[in-house]
Amino acid sequence: MEAVILEDEDQNGIVRVNGRDYMADAKGQLVPVENIKPQDKLEDEIVRKIMGYALDLSAQIARFRGHTMADLGEFDALLEQDYGAKKGGKKGNRTYQDFGGLMKVQVQVADFVDFGPQLQVAKTLIDECLNEWAADSRPEIRALVTRAFQTEKQGQINRSDIFMLLRLDITDERWVKAMEAIRDAMRITGSKEYIRFYRRARLTDPWRAVTIDLAKAGAS
Repeated sequence: MEAVILEDEDQNGIVRVNGRDYMADAKGQLVPVENIKPQDKLEDEIVRKIMGYALDLSAQIARFRGHTMADLGEFDALLEQDYGAKKGGKKGNRTYQDFGGLMKVQVQVADFVDFGPQLQVAKTLIDECLNEWAADSRPEIRALVTRAFQTEKQGQINRSDIFMLLRLDITDERWVKAMEAIRDAMRITGSKEYIRFYRRARLTDPWRAVTIDLAKAGAS
């Protein structure tokens, strides 16, 4: 029997059909409750309970983020009205701090970077350099190049290693042109704002992050 009418499903996942209780399995089939193993039923109840809290918390965090951005936006608007300029640098990063210097809120803008066809030109030039240098090239540079141009599971280039290549101080003309090609290949495809919170007990103490992260929650 297929789970066609789910309007009668209650919060416990039970569907009542013709006066009999069923639960839909992973294939969408309705299974009589009395035929479900007790441990499977208990696991279902635990997951539904945890998910209920998780969904409520997710909604609360979403509301909190919305209110935070709205409050900061209103404050930025007041500053712009008073001074004729927006708070923050060129990329939109900005920091807000309490009067006593013990709490601060940071808004950081991260760009999503993709690479155009110039990246393949850069790879060709880099390979020419490595092949000519042969034994004279440091193994760590070869390893970095290999990692940089090795695609990940998602088919994406390893961006962090690409950026590390740009930091190397190599004056070979082909290498310099390769780095120019990498810079020309960079394309900003979007951006996202991240909000981070910090506090400290005294002005001489280091800042400690107030984490809103399940993996780090409760960590000192």
